[in-house]
Amino acid sequence: MEGASRALGASLVLTGLGEIRYGYGIRLAYWNGGPTGSTEHELTEEIAEIKRYEDFTTIDWVQDAAQEQSRRRARRKQNAGVFELRGSLGWRRRLEDTYDAGQAWIVVTLVGAVIGLNAGFLNIITEWLSDIKLGYCTTAFYLNENFCCWGDEKGCPEWHPWSSFWPLNYFLYLLFSTMFALTSASLVKAFAPYAAGSGISEIKCIIAGFVMKGFLGFWTLLIKSICLPLAIASGLSVGKEGPSVHYAVCTGNVISRFFGKYKRNASKTREILTACAAAGVAVAFGSPIGGVLFSLEEMSSYFPLKTMWRSYFCALVATAVLAAMNPFWTGQLVMFEVRYDRSWHFFETIFFILIGIFGGLYGAFVMKWNLRAQAFRKKYLTKYAILEATLLAAATAILCFPNMFLRIDMTESMEILFLECEGGRDYGGLCEAKNTWRMVLSLAFATIMRTFLVVISYGCKVPAGIFVPSMAIGASFGRMVGILVQALHEAYPQARFFAACQPDIPCITPGTYAFLGAAAALSGIMHITVSVVVIMFELTGALTYILPTMIVVGVTKAVSDRFGKGGIADRMIWFNGFPFLDNKEEHTFGVPVSQVMTSDVTSLPSSGFTLKAVEQLLAQSKYQGFPVVEDRTSKILLGYIGRTELRYAIDRTRKEGFVSSNAKCFFTQPSSTALQTPSIAAPPVTFDAIEDASGQQSVDLSRFIDPTPLSVHPRLPLETVMELFKKMGPRVIVVEYRGRLAGLVTVKDCLKYQFKVEAQETSTHDPTIVIRQEKLWGLMNRGADWVADKVLSVSGGRIKLGAGGASGPIESGLDDPRDQLSPIPASSRHDILEGTEEVEPGVELQARR
Repeated sequence: MEGASRALGASLVLTGLGEIRYGYGIRLAYWNGGPTGSTEHELTEEIAEIKRYEDFTTIDWVQDAAQEQSRRRARRKQNAGVFELRGSLGWRRRLEDTYDAGQAWIVVTLVGAVIGLNAGFLNIITEWLSDIKLGYCTTAFYLNENFCCWGDEKGCPEWHPWSSFWPLNYFLYLLFSTMFALTSASLVKAFAPYAAGSGISEIKCIIAGFVMKGFLGFWTLLIKSICLPLAIASGLSVGKEGPSVHYAVCTGNVISRFFGKYKRNASKTREILTACAAAGVAVAFGSPIGGVLFSLEEMSSYFPLKTMWRSYFCALVATAVLAAMNPFWTGQLVMFEVRYDRSWHFFETIFFILIGIFGGLYGAFVMKWNLRAQAFRKKYLTKYAILEATLLAAATAILCFPNMFLRIDMTESMEILFLECEGGRDYGGLCEAKNTWRMVLSLAFATIMRTFLVVISYGCKVPAGIFVPSMAIGASFGRMVGILVQALHEAYPQARFFAACQPDIPCITPGTYAFLGAAAALSGIMHITVSVVVIMFELTGALTYILPTMIVVGVTKAVSDRFGKGGIADRMIWFNGFPFLDNKEEHTFGVPVSQVMTSDVTSLPSSGFTLKAVEQLLAQSKYQGFPVVEDRTSKILLGYIGRTELRYAIDRTRKEGFVSSNAKCFFTQPSSTALQTPSIAAPPVTFDAIEDASGQQSVDLSRFIDPTPLSVHPRLPLETVMELFKKMGPRVIVVEYRGRLAGLVTVKDCLKYQFKVEAQETSTHDPTIVIRQEKLWGLMNRGADWVADKVLSVSGGRIKLGAGGASGPIESGLDDPRDQLSPIPASSRHDILEGTEEVEPGVELQARR
């Protein structure tokens, strides 16, 4: 056998900091003088296909780029000279190349159109389900109140409440809310647990390279689209804007899988997913430019110009389709879209700053207590997901029905609060001066109660976002402030403070305060700035209010940063323990990577290791890769081999010919020519000669190792290593000193050290939290037992609730894998490495394989 290899690599030397070496290699082998480049390409494609189905691992973007270069080289070689050909073959190849080049725009167009259609249908269904709780249309049962009373702002005879008896309406409202929540939670539990929640934090990690099998699948898309209107109509304090991003990204993932370019290339799929996230926000807010900026500011850690253009085009197509559907028959893309024709006054800046302060305080409060509620839910309520969502909906209906602003859908509530009083709809006497204090108290109650409900509802096992609930809370607070300022002006119209007001024109517009309050709350909960300003501008179309919006959002950002970095999505990433490095954060640790790396590494010697020993190593450990060294004494680094590649090579060897368990494995090219390669079948071996031949057989695994893994010097600063992870996206970085293996470092190592430092700087652990959670759980159990005893007594023993404390058949279904996740511990131990780790209970998925 003749052997030859070709490798491409690059190196970067940082003076005084050590050395970084990175590159990729493409090995071309020859057998009996014949090239096997096509075989090599097939092996790469087969391994990539296997990796697609590895759950809860990370994509190595360096390796993915190398594989894409290999594909391009193979395609270029295949198409060499095709343009010199004459006849149908040449034209066919040209058409194929043209189609391949235009696949991206075809996919983006299809995805945008489907997202727009889905959003339009969901808007129509959600509005009908929300109104059916209060009454029905006598002319056509399938019409909601707006369509039934088209053109009549104050209602019409065709729309009937369910009864003229108020308590019966209250009961039916409660019944519908409970039924909708029960149906939504049951479908999620039975068919697609990943459809629960918002999905933004998981999508951020997926775009960064984290693999969550099934999270963007067809069943998740279907169940999310069905259950989202039910969850919104149930009255739970959850929104549809976050889930809109999730179903949009699911749509992009499902459709792109029908195109070969995206099925085999993770980096190109990442472009489509980023574009879909922009389209999801665009259809949720009717804001295509805001969607692109949201994707840039919040979602993507890698956003080149090409991705921006595709995000823009996808958002454009989605909003155009939604506008063509015109789901509200008003030409508006969202219900709470509004237009203002009056300007603002400089003295109002004081009240704008107050609203900004509220937004920052609201975000900090909700994030703190919601994370505690999530921890309690994960610890005690995992088995009762359906029951929890049903009881939450029932409690929300009981508490919200008496209040005029809580009773209706949150988007409809914002539409009412945003409107000007002059020429607008006066909902329940909102604009009447005699109702000022009643409205102030009602809005204050709505703000406090909605905040409490958001804290306990966000995270329950139904499709649930937090954008619209936060905006509704901000709108109610802002409208309350606006009404008070208006009342102050009416009480003292001649005061110098209001000197800028003109006598015959309304001076204060309370609706604009509601609009600014919504912007403040959204910015406070998500910690985003520019995209919020653009979204609110596209909602109003008023250039005049860009400056007040910027003031409010700027104040909110300043207040929010005093209570911690990152919005609710970033906090949920930490809470679930996902290996994600936020490129918006900057750190100064002042330590070398040697203090963070894992020095006790399981490595493979280049020769002398038997096939049986390799299989035992794979069976007894769950490391996702192994450094290859010359021998375990010298530790001279020769390369790195992933677990998938090693497993694939051994399985292929077993499949293609008989290999003794005592066969020697070579991870570098040996001098012997008697090799059993995984890609070439071994010569026939008779049973009589098995015993004699078994001790001399060997397996060449050299073609499966990466001879140029990303490696750094032990003295390299940790901050630089973290930047390598953020910018280049490797799964693991090898630490070597003078060519010898010193250790390994991964994203999770960096995160553990970061959390350790932050825990030392700000000790936030409160041991009384666990005690309080246990007391609360005990109180809930006693309350449940009391209810069960009363039901048993009233029914004469015929109805028995909670038999044996089991969750019952109503809770049967699929478990959400995220319930097994927990935050990465801030410990000094570094033996848990994403991509090379053993599974530690409480850190990663216990069900991981």
